[in-house]
Amino acid sequence: MSNSEWYKDAVIYQIWPRSFCDGNGDGIGDLYGVYAKLDYIKSLGADAIWFSPLYPSPNFDFGYDVSDYRNINPEYGDLDIFKKVLDGAHERGIRVLMDLVVNHTSTAHEWFRLGRDRADPHHDYYFWRESRRYRDGSLKPPNNWDSLFGGSAWEYDEEVGEYYLHVFAPEQADLNHDNPAVRREVADIMRFWLDMGVDGFREDAIVYISKPRGLPDELPKRLAATGLRKYAAGPNLHDYLRFYRNAVSGYDCCIIGEADAVPLGKAVEFLENGELDMMFTFDHMRADCTGTDFLRGRFSVKKFKRALSAWQTALAGKGWNALYLENHDHARIISRYGSEDYRTESGKALAAVYMLLQGTPFVYQGQEIGMTNLRLPRIDMYPDVLTRGQARKALKFLSEDQVLRLTQESERDSARTPMQWSDGPNAGFTEGEPWFYVNENCRSVNVEAQESDPDSLLNFYRELIAFRKRDPIVRDGTYTEYLPQSPNFYVYCRELAGRRLLVIASLVAKETYFTCPEDFRLDSGELIFKNHDLNVTVNNAFTARPYELRVYLFE
Repeated sequence: MSNSEWYKDAVIYQIWPRSFCDGNGDGIGDLYGVYAKLDYIKSLGADAIWFSPLYPSPNFDFGYDVSDYRNINPEYGDLDIFKKVLDGAHERGIRVLMDLVVNHTSTAHEWFRLGRDRADPHHDYYFWRESRRYRDGSLKPPNNWDSLFGGSAWEYDEEVGEYYLHVFAPEQADLNHDNPAVRREVADIMRFWLDMGVDGFREDAIVYISKPRGLPDELPKRLAATGLRKYAAGPNLHDYLRFYRNAVSGYDCCIIGEADAVPLGKAVEFLENGELDMMFTFDHMRADCTGTDFLRGRFSVKKFKRALSAWQTALAGKGWNALYLENHDHARIISRYGSEDYRTESGKALAAVYMLLQGTPFVYQGQEIGMTNLRLPRIDMYPDVLTRGQARKALKFLSEDQVLRLTQESERDSARTPMQWSDGPNAGFTEGEPWFYVNENCRSVNVEAQESDPDSLLNFYRELIAFRKRDPIVRDGTYTEYLPQSPNFYVYCRELAGRRLLVIASLVAKETYFTCPEDFRLDSGELIFKNHDLNVTVNNAFTARPYELRVYLFE
């Protein structure tokens, strides 16, 4: 069976299962809750669900440390309820994608436990290395690489007498994809889920799976993430991705790769070659930070649209964009790029500017109702391993109050608060004690309240998705950006067969005068999307209110 490219017509809804909906009352989201909400997901217009990891896990990184690739975490249910969800989704015309986490496994995985015996074949499933010695005889790690979660990328195992590599947390040991046995294991895992009926995979940290021969130092050493330049899009990555693509060639399988730290020029190759169907870039998610979300600055409209335009232009006719503003790895977008004071207005503007680009939109749970950041009073109240590692490092240079403020604005736990279904107890997420704090704004920001409001952000998402599906200009139209130097507006046009769609979005919290590009006469177009009333124009111009959005269709 060949790849049907169904994803090009799809909108994909991401579920972080622990916080989506609790169906058995234990305070943890689960597959029983997902099953109960399938009709809601269908009502959005979603065509597929991407599940963050459902596998058994010790939860050091909330599922991204997998201990068994062929089962379901008992906190979420079992294979029977997974199959029920899968069948229920398919009955509603919704496909299902699994998160494939194979850069590393949990150190609780059987492969790692067996591999702690140097004589066992599983020892070579991982990167075990002996110590290096200083001139004074003291021991040091095999190279100078850093963990992306802080500290060294090497952990010493006293029993084995060697270090093992972990570019994330010490509980996440990197798999050695240079070993053909590892590649065969991964291919078998993919086929296991596809044979069950799953429709594809989002591959976590997949561009890190090829390490350079000899694992050399990166010199000069950097302040953080030393080694990343050595293994991001490493020497054999194309070969390994082709192997995995060929392993599932008999299935209609969509494969999406997470592609942080891969330059756009290199990224295009993976799509042109068919190794991946889409890639998640982080470029546009760094419009308010430097290198990492934790090092926050002011949101730059120019930086944001420059990144989006670069990918729209580079992939035109060569590849397909994965469009997103939120996922489990980033704080809430309204709190970052929009305004909590103008939550609905900025939420609609941001929704339109990414949803009307060419590509496949991903909507993360709660994004469609405008959920915002959770600001807890103490750093130790945030459970995320990445947040804690960044905070420990920052406390060496900054005060506790400064680190707390950075944490409150940047941490990814804000994307992991329980889904806000209603204004009832625990936001309707659970009848038990929720595993994590519920945002207090659930009293006003919730699905139930927005369902009945025709002007809500939730219903705006539904309208956008419906328009994408009925008008081919969004899927197939060309892309042209206007006013690229504007620090306030993102303006672009999609054009197909003489029809034009003009998107005008103010992304600032102030009134700003807008003069339309000469190529368009606003009074001759149909205003099809807006987020303010009284949309007058004078001499092809208008004063844009905070986060004002206007989308015109010219027939």
